[in-house]
Amino acid sequence: MDSFFRSEEMCLVQLFFQTESAHNCINELGHLGLVQFKDLNPGTVAFQRRFVKEVKKCEEMERILRFLENEVVKSNIPIPADFTSETIPVPRDVLDLESRFDKLEQELKEINSNRDTLRQNFTQLMEINHLLKVFDAFLFYPHDRFVAGVIKHERFPAFEKILWRLFHGNFVLRHAEIKPHEEENMDPVKKDVFVVFVQGDQIRGKIRKLCDGFHASMYPCPNNAYARKEMRTNVNTRIEDLRLVLKRTEEFRETTLTAAAANLQEWASKVKKMKAIYYTLNLCNIDITQKLIVAEIWCPVSDLNSVHTALIHGSEQSGSSLSPVVNRIQTQQTPPTFNRVTSFTSGFQSIIDAYGVGNYQEINPAPYTMVTFPFLFAVMFGDCGHGLVMTLLALWLILHQEHFRKLKNELIDMLVDGRYIIFLMGLFSIYTGLIYNDCFSKSFNVFGSSWSVRPMFHPHGPWTNDTLHDSGHLHLDPLVSGVYSGNPYPFGVDPIWNIASNKLSFLNSYKMKMSVIMGVAHMLFGVTLSLVNYINLKDVALQFIPEVIFMLSLFGYLIFLILYKWCVVMKSESAPSILLLFINMMLFDYSSEGTVLYRTQKPVQIFLVVVAVLMVPWLLFAKPLFLSLLFCLSLFFGVKKAFVSLQVSMADIFVYQGIHTIEYCLGCISNTASYLRLWALSLAHAGRLNSKTSSTKDLGTSSHRFPSTG
Repeated sequence: MDSFFRSEEMCLVQLFFQTESAHNCINELGHLGLVQFKDLNPGTVAFQRRFVKEVKKCEEMERILRFLENEVVKSNIPIPADFTSETIPVPRDVLDLESRFDKLEQELKEINSNRDTLRQNFTQLMEINHLLKVFDAFLFYPHDRFVAGVIKHERFPAFEKILWRLFHGNFVLRHAEIKPHEEENMDPVKKDVFVVFVQGDQIRGKIRKLCDGFHASMYPCPNNAYARKEMRTNVNTRIEDLRLVLKRTEEFRETTLTAAAANLQEWASKVKKMKAIYYTLNLCNIDITQKLIVAEIWCPVSDLNSVHTALIHGSEQSGSSLSPVVNRIQTQQTPPTFNRVTSFTSGFQSIIDAYGVGNYQEINPAPYTMVTFPFLFAVMFGDCGHGLVMTLLALWLILHQEHFRKLKNELIDMLVDGRYIIFLMGLFSIYTGLIYNDCFSKSFNVFGSSWSVRPMFHPHGPWTNDTLHDSGHLHLDPLVSGVYSGNPYPFGVDPIWNIASNKLSFLNSYKMKMSVIMGVAHMLFGVTLSLVNYINLKDVALQFIPEVIFMLSLFGYLIFLILYKWCVVMKSESAPSILLLFINMMLFDYSSEGTVLYRTQKPVQIFLVVVAVLMVPWLLFAKPLFLSLLFCLSLFFGVKKAFVSLQVSMADIFVYQGIHTIEYCLGCISNTASYLRLWALSLAHAGRLNSKTSSTKDLGTSSHRFPSTG
């Protein structure tokens, strides 16, 4: 259970296993997912390592697999998402898959090249066929000097304009748009058939050059009608033959891609495993006899037996005669940080790791983030109706997570990975929505309001019927007997605030102070957690204690002022402002009126400010001076200790401690202000919904205004 709240205890283990069992052993360790291999060849560059050729072969196979996948996707052939074959990759699989992939790639490229050539020929024949169809309509009288061809539709206006400028009307141009039938496998680009009748071979030669410049296709066309008819018959025959060949080519290509798609996922998994295995083998050492592999791994102490069992299982699968040897070694190196996660905690751990990975054996903030992160979101979101919608969405993602992962969409994958975060945010939003008594900007009146309007009318109160009709806003006076029952609403905000005109003003002050209280409590909780990370008494005395005193002297006192003002009965006109009290406290200004909340306020505030200011030099100089003193004493008495045997520059220690002190002191101020976002976003959310609801009410009600309370 301790590993849940801090990173796992790690150990350095040395492994010895035979070369022929290396693939199986590393494969089993990879499936276990609990070890990190240490590089035993740090001075060797990547291209000089032993298995670099095998890694490059795997990368080339990955390139071919991506090519095959693109071709399969273009052909709209489904790729099976699941595959049952979980064979362990062996060295000979590299050669087998490499030859198979090369053959498949060459075959597919040849098919694509032939298909493109056939399509190009088919398109040319179809263009000739359309040219022969419209040529007789263009030909008014026999003419043997002309240029006929096909040009793209968007280029024809420029082509026609240049023809006119060059030859000044000494030509006859006829054109028509090609309208292919649906069954014709034509290029979707719009094209026009054109025939230019000219006089003279020189002009015709210039027109041919112009056609080349516009990338127009020119085709020969006979002069007499009989020859054109024969040519058209031959063209139609060739079109039918090409259509049949294209159909067979597409069927053969689809058959090849379908067979490849059935094994695509299995091949990709196998190549990825082989690449990972060879990459890992590059981190290991091989003895002189080439029969033994030596590796060093970091693994959790609690999983040593699982690692040993996995190695034995891999050795048995390869048929090795010797069992792998696992030797735990002692080291002074700092182990890597490993935080064990589940499907529920992985999303929260990812949020923590995005800000930075903690040092080895430090406290892990992820378990506490599972509560604080969704709760602080709910403080801002605060609506049980919207929270219920979010919870149902998260449940839908949880129940159908496998289906959503198959869609391979980046946004959907992000939602699925954070499904439990969304679920908790929805639950906490329901809770805070009930606290705010807010559901789609509507209030619940479950227990009955603690306020009553009836006692405000005559003879008990000052109101009359004329008062009700003449006043736009009326205020409930809690001092009038019976108006306020004296017992607050049992759970959440009283529903009478939903019809009050100063609802937002009341919630504004309430949520702002609540945000400051939560923010300071949250920061104090984080500083308290850091106490667990300190390994000796000097860190507690020189760092933890001054940090806590600094925060409590200023911001802890701010919370005290808020709570004290809530608990003491006073008139709103004479009540001092908390913000002004805190500013005057820092400026030592007590001359203005209305700055006293209790009798001993001045000496208490002066004492707290002085204490907070004194904590800054304590944080800044105490720890470096203490370390410097210990270092001098150790040199004087010849004491050899681990923390003083290192040659550490005192200037570096002072700089590091100065950065930490400035960051902490400024962070306390800026983070307290940042927590006011809870109040601001919550107010914006409530105000927007309230404005939409009010506008909807105004559309369906009369101009009469209900009496509101103050």
